Amino acid sequence: MKKWLVYMGFIGVFICISCSNESVDQYAPTQRPLEIPPLFQENILSPIIPIDNPQTAEGISLGKKLFFDPILSANNTQACADCHNPQNAFSDSDRFSDGIDGILGNRNSMPLFNLAWNYDEKFFWDGSVFSLEHQAFIPVSDPIEMKSSWTQLEEELQQHPEYPNLFQQAFGTSTIDSTLVTKAIAQFERTLISANSKFDNYLLGNIELTEEELNGFNVFMDENRGDCFHCHGSDKNPLWTDNIFHNNGLDERFSDLGLGEVTGDPADNGKFKSPSLRNLAFTAPYMHDGRFATLEDVINHYSEGLKNSPTIDPLMKKVAQGGVGLSDKDKADLKSFLLALSDYEFINNPDFKNQ
Repeated sequence: MKKWLVYMGFIGVFICISCSNESVDQYAPTQRPLEIPPLFQENILSPIIPIDNPQTAEGISLGKKLFFDPILSANNTQACADCHNPQNAFSDSDRFSDGIDGILGNRNSMPLFNLAWNYDEKFFWDGSVFSLEHQAFIPVSDPIEMKSSWTQLEEELQQHPEYPNLFQQAFGTSTIDSTLVTKAIAQFERTLISANSKFDNYLLGNIELTEEELNGFNVFMDENRGDCFHCHGSDKNPLWTDNIFHNNGLDERFSDLGLGEVTGDPADNGKFKSPSLRNLAFTAPYMHDGRFATLEDVINHYSEGLKNSPTIDPLMKKVAQGGVGLSDKDKADLKSFLLALSDYEFINNPDFKNQ
């Protein structure tokens, strides 16, 4: 009898150990470091990956599912992708995005790519949030956007037939909270890397540019013509933005204070983050408020439409003349160069689509 009890006890311990091992085995995420493009490796620093949110295959997959799932909104009608469409380089073709009640915002939806190289970690046009994880936190409870609450969303995800298991695989727990939701979305967003434009391939020695595109690049780099590189970088900066906030001469008076609203410093009024010039073929309309429908409108602004104000950026050196005064040919060639920064592979990448 005692031998039998000992035997049963051994079996019980074995079963417990097996169950314990099974539980551990359920959380074995596959590390999935970002694939760094050659031009990025050669010219800029490594990407920012938080220590507490490493890239994993399971986390990225979960983040992608959440990004395209309207469950994040109060009435299950709107997903992140509705304002950040892959075909528009994860921006919105409308000037202002509308939320679940049809209420319009007052800024154009920013494109999403190369976000892991935003070194100051300040996001949105006005830099009002720090870190990509925090950025993903905001729209869910915004009364104009998804108009939900994190308590409601956590409950819906917890009752969902798939999500608890997906969170278990990605983070080792089936208990879902806002921190893990935003971590997963941020992991997916960090994979949105754009580095295969025509100009990228020119720099890699794979193709040649047209005469117009080459002249457009020279206009871009010439301090006496386009003078664009100060805010948007050069062929040595594959991000094509300095990720700094500037007043670029859009207005004499400001209805939107931009960075100034965040810092409370009048010297920051009218300053907005320089967007990347990548993928301009897909991201119209342009500027923080989408006021320019075409690239021609943008180029004309810098050529002859600059407006002076107390916080105008010193880089706008020819504001007194209204702009840099480009010839019609230089305008056309500059547009050709800017379009050569567009990455068609990026907007067609199946890894970035809801399929």
